[in-house]
Amino acid sequence: MKWKKTAAYAITAVLMSGMLAGCMTKGSGSEAAPKATLKDGKYDPVLTITTAKQLDENAGKYLNGESLNDNVMTRWGVEKLGIKIETTLLGGDAGNYNTKLRLALTGSEKLPDLIPVYDTSLASDLIQSGQVRDITEDIKNFMPDRLKEIYKQYPTTFNPVIQDGKVYGMAISPNLTEGEVMLIRQDWLDKLNLKAPTTIDEFEKVIAAFTNNDPDGNGKKDTYGFDFSGKESYNTGWVSDPVMIFSAYTGKSLPGQWYNDNGKLTYGSVAEGNKEALAKLRDWYSKGYLNKELATQGAWDALADFTEGKAGIIIGRPWLYGSVKDVEKNIPGAKIAAYPTIKGVKEATTYQSGQLNDGVFMFNKDFNNMEAFFLYYDKLYDAAFGTGDFKYGFAKGYDYDIVDGKVVFDSAHFNQPLQNAPSPSKMLFTKNAPTVSEAGKTYYDLANGTKPDTGPLMSAAAADQTTKNGYVISYENRDALLPNAFNGPPTKTMQSSWEQLTTMEKETFTKIIYSKEPLEAYDDFVKQWHEKGGTQITEEVNDWYRQANETDVLSSMGLK
Repeated sequence: MKWKKTAAYAITAVLMSGMLAGCMTKGSGSEAAPKATLKDGKYDPVLTITTAKQLDENAGKYLNGESLNDNVMTRWGVEKLGIKIETTLLGGDAGNYNTKLRLALTGSEKLPDLIPVYDTSLASDLIQSGQVRDITEDIKNFMPDRLKEIYKQYPTTFNPVIQDGKVYGMAISPNLTEGEVMLIRQDWLDKLNLKAPTTIDEFEKVIAAFTNNDPDGNGKKDTYGFDFSGKESYNTGWVSDPVMIFSAYTGKSLPGQWYNDNGKLTYGSVAEGNKEALAKLRDWYSKGYLNKELATQGAWDALADFTEGKAGIIIGRPWLYGSVKDVEKNIPGAKIAAYPTIKGVKEATTYQSGQLNDGVFMFNKDFNNMEAFFLYYDKLYDAAFGTGDFKYGFAKGYDYDIVDGKVVFDSAHFNQPLQNAPSPSKMLFTKNAPTVSEAGKTYYDLANGTKPDTGPLMSAAAADQTTKNGYVISYENRDALLPNAFNGPPTKTMQSSWEQLTTMEKETFTKIIYSKEPLEAYDDFVKQWHEKGGTQITEEVNDWYRQANETDVLSSMGLK
């Protein structure tokens, strides 16, 4: 959770015009273009909506000369709805993306029509700038009923974009994420006559054996037990996550996020139990049970050791198996299995960070085609419901095919086989395909006898068995997911002190784990955290929480 004020405000408008050219100059701003009218569900002439994208996740995965703005999904929008989505890439990572969007707040260039925002500080600054649209009435007047039913279930996702009772954005595809599972080298467990761990003591026994007992049988001490990332925080929330170890001692108070403790929000990194968790990680690190570069490896980078057969356990969402399963191809006999996370020391389970949405949509104040946006956005949900144009998937020959009358999801068996099929869901302005069912429920239903007679169920049935098992485990343990209780804009003291506090937190935790500071340094951190703004921030966060619960914007949006 970062609200870092970037130095990008000082970058010149000349630089900005080069980076933002394209999506910042079209769409709602073209007064010369004839007005498009909606007839029989399609606009004529074609209406353009401009947007920005954090990165091209489909780079190198387009077919037959397709590109960011000319692919199977952009053509579908034009042909079926008369809506053209025109995207400009803004940076290769979240920080760069935010920097480039901030440039539009300092110069003469326009923001795109549709602005995906992934940072609450940036969302707040956009509202303060007066350059984004109040969409309260738009939601009431134009949001289709089935979308309204979805958004009613996630009222707190509006918190970051509410000001003075007005709504300046909406969650991107709200739905509770899937939980995390442990992916373990099953062949290592079998070779060493071990069972998957269910407690912290059993976990320690397993990772010690994975480090010391030559599980790969090569006669060298070149393996270790637990692979995770500590570069950005000790709570990644998606992959390479060590938060399970902290939760084993802290319960529902997770590092880096706020917890609603009987109506009062408390910050997890200063909660009781963190010191014990750090002591355990410190001991494991000194014994070689953990990856030596954990403080410098990002979440995605940390996967490498597991994929290369050096590490025995990694934690992540169930789809992570698809990203690390190459180890089974590259190493004879290698086998990965999915297991639930361990139990806590004081509680029956360990908890994880759960997300309700991946950023928010905001809109240029001059964008006047909200009805068109909602038409397009609602149609994307057909894939989640298994209806309309997307009954089985987004595009025949891309994420599914029909071979000899049967729906096939394995691209290697398409009519025109593909080894690395592009994902149409990554071509959408939502960045990921919208979902509606509880994460993992389709897999759980299949495991309990439901017939795969809809597109979503058929797709789930075609997944790797390890992936299926992981999703079932995730669904069965969904009560362990804890969304951050504070998702509002940075408070007054956060704006001046939060960067310093989070830097101090990260450095203290890492130095303790690396044995560069004594364990008692944690106590000093907690004391300084409170003295240097933490106490005031806690008061402000709780004031925000009370006000958020007292503010009724759902009625004004027609969501009650």
